[in-house]
This record gives sequence, structure tokens and C-alpha cells, in this order.
Amino acid sequence: MTSSNSGNNSGKGHAPRAKKSLGQHFLRREDICHRIAALIAPCATDRIIEIGPGPGALTRAIEAAPHARLLLLEKDRHWAAERQRLGGKHTQAVLTDALRFDWRRISPQEPWKIIGNLPYNVASPLIWDIVSLSEGWQQAAFMVQKEVGQRLAAPPDSGHYGALSVWVQSYSRPRVEFVVGPGAFSPPPKVDSAVLSFMPLPVSERPAHPALLSRLLRICFQQRRKQLGGIFRRAAQPGLENAFESAQIASNLRPEVLSCHDFQRIAAFWASQLDNKA
Repeated sequence: MTSSNSGNNSGKGHAPRAKKSLGQHFLRREDICHRIAALIAPCATDRIIEIGPGPGALTRAIEAAPHARLLLLEKDRHWAAERQRLGGKHTQAVLTDALRFDWRRISPQEPWKIIGNLPYNVASPLIWDIVSLSEGWQQAAFMVQKEVGQRLAAPPDSGHYGALSVWVQSYSRPRVEFVVGPGAFSPPPKVDSAVLSFMPLPVSERPAHPALLSRLLRICFQQRRKQLGGIFRRAAQPGLENAFESAQIASNLRPEVLSCHDFQRIAAFWASQLDNKA
């Protein structure tokens, strides 16, 4: 989902046309753009990445706030060119797909804040990658489909809690800040959107075995209504059942009641089992 102010800001004097193939819905409300920008608390030394700026309403809200550098990642060739042409002196637009961006480049030595109105169809995998691959992001704020926002921030033993919840909350603290109705966009989507803020966990508190944690979450939440004991027996993964027993979690529980820490403990025991077999 990309943001827009009005058609006159497109540089061509007419309303921009949203591309359905890119999941574009242009945000029309300046006040909402300023609320989103405020969530990352911009200051004069900040490097900021905006994902999918489109016609640039959120871009202008960021440019109006203190910052040192603003990097725009835009997949649409037209809007990348427009944002480069119309951007402020600290703004650089790059024609790229944010899903292919190397988020490992964001290091603690050169930290960035990240913001964007994300297309519904890429929001989950994009946030999954950003929080886990980048060690140098300082704060983030994203607009996503409301249901996705609920999943991102869901606590254990709730209807929205799942693999995405555990993964993102193992690296960050997401919080739903406010909900935006369809009428704020052109064309209006068929669902509400949610704006979330994210604060990173210290690197020392992030998962020590991310590949195993990711595999574990896939195994568990593909069968979220099954009991854990049965899930791990049927998974037939070397060392996994022993790791589960070492974690001393009741076998009759279901995945949706385990905390992020529980999953990380199982992954850590699993890693030790595999090391012992090596």
C-alpha cells in the first residue's frame, strides 16, 4: 500500500492510477501521514528508509521532520523517478523491490529507522525479513492490513497468534497504534488497515538459532490444533522430539499457547541435539 496526497502531487496534474498488480492504495490523508511519521520520532541525525513511497504523501511528512538522510525504496518505475525528481536535498529514491533488498546491510554501525505503507500481499514476508536480518534498525512504523497487524502483535493463546507473531516478537516489540478505515485511501481497500510501531530487541536477546526456529514454527503452526507431542512425533525430524522433551513442556499443549521464549528454548535444545549427532 502506498501513500498519496492528491493527484496534483504526481507531477502530471492528474490523479495517479493505482496498480492492482502492486497492491497500491494511495493514502489521501495528510494528518495520518504525519501521525505515522511521528511514530519513529525523527531527529536531525536520523537515516530513514521509506518503503513504497508512491506519490509521496508520507515522504513529504518525513521530509518536513528533522532527518539526515531519507532513502526511498520504490518498485514502481514511474514513482521512483517522480520521487527522485521532486525529493528534498537529503532524499534519494532507488528503483528496487523491498523484498529483494539486502536488509543485512543495516548494521549497528550505520543504523536506520524504517517506515512505510506496505502492500497487503508483501507485508508479512517483508516485516519477517526486516526484523530478523537487520541488526541496525532503530525503530519502525508500518501500515498493514488490520488482520495482519493483529497477528503481528498477538499474545499467546489468542485467535491471531501464530508463526508470524512468534517470529516478529522474537526480534521486536510490535504495537498496534491506530486503525485506518478504507475511506482514507484511493481506491479504498475492502478492509481496514492498522498502523503499528516496532522497537527492536537487543541483539543479545534475539534468537540464537533462527534457521531452526523458523523450521520449528512451520512444523508447529501447520498443525496448530494438534497437540505438541503428536506434532513432534509425526515430524520425524532428527533430534526434535528429544529437544521437546528436554524443554519440559507438556505434550498435550497446542502450539498457540507457547510463548516466544518457549519456542526459542525448544530450538536451542534442538540445536544441541544436532550438534551432539554431528
